Amino acid sequence: MPSASQGLALGIDLGGTKIAAALLDSSGQTRWQARWPTPPNDYAATLAALELAVHAARQAAREAGAGEDLSIGIGTPGSLTRAGTMKNCNSTWLNGRPLLQDLQTRLGQPVALANDANCLALSEATDGAGAGAPVVFAAILGTGTGAGIAVHGRVLTGANGLAGEWGHNPLPWADDITDPPWPCYCGQTSCIEAHLSGPGLARGHLHTTGQALSGEQIVQRAQAGDAACSATLLRHSHQLARALAAVINLLDPDVIVLGGGLSRMGHLYREVPALWSQWVFSAGSAEPLQTRLLPALHGDASGVRGAAWLGLQLA
Repeated sequence: MPSASQGLALGIDLGGTKIAAALLDSSGQTRWQARWPTPPNDYAATLAALELAVHAARQAAREAGAGEDLSIGIGTPGSLTRAGTMKNCNSTWLNGRPLLQDLQTRLGQPVALANDANCLALSEATDGAGAGAPVVFAAILGTGTGAGIAVHGRVLTGANGLAGEWGHNPLPWADDITDPPWPCYCGQTSCIEAHLSGPGLARGHLHTTGQALSGEQIVQRAQAGDAACSATLLRHSHQLARALAAVINLLDPDVIVLGGGLSRMGHLYREVPALWSQWVFSAGSAEPLQTRLLPALHGDASGVRGAAWLGLQLA
């Protein structure tokens, strides 16, 4: 847990449709929070909205008697290049822009910036489902599929800022019948994201049954006894088990945390660990796997909380 001497930490989650901000104290309690819409397709307006969020947080800190000298961390939908510009953002108007430099210039202080999946990993490794675990792998299963890695309470970014870019690897041990080689927007074929995201779940159901249903509808119908929807969820669990088995073979994390809309599907935490040992390299050992699969303790708030802890590490 961050030191109590650090004071309040401001975390901002820059999403495609909303900007969420929160002030955390040293014990992890939320002292203030607010949301604003993200200005679509407008870089200058997005910068102005982020500056507004920081000014509002400073005002809230003053009113709480904590002063306005805040550490600032921001989670984004992409990552920084070595040249300091943004890349891989679903909010495409950020790509190629020097977001970090522009923010630091406007705010007059250092800012920590990381991918939103890295913020999820840091949040859950600090005081969430993976608190105290040496290695935490955190995956987002939502509109897209991404992941982040925290090692001993710090984000692992990698030489190219790509550590944890799990969603754009091929689905492991794929079968062309149950795992069609669908194209991914990144230009590759049969990416994990193309199968395990919310749209991927719906696409798989449509391909198999001819029914155009959302992920939420598939879950609801499966719970009501629909056999076809239940089969779709089992197939998705099977795909996720294979994708996470590859992570265990490479990284061997203590805890795997799931966030995003699909992480609320409770069956994943029963089915996936029961399946993944089929692909984890165990050399015939009968010893049970120690890796735990858990939902994000802080849910949708983990992104903004991880951004706050990230900024505090920079302070």
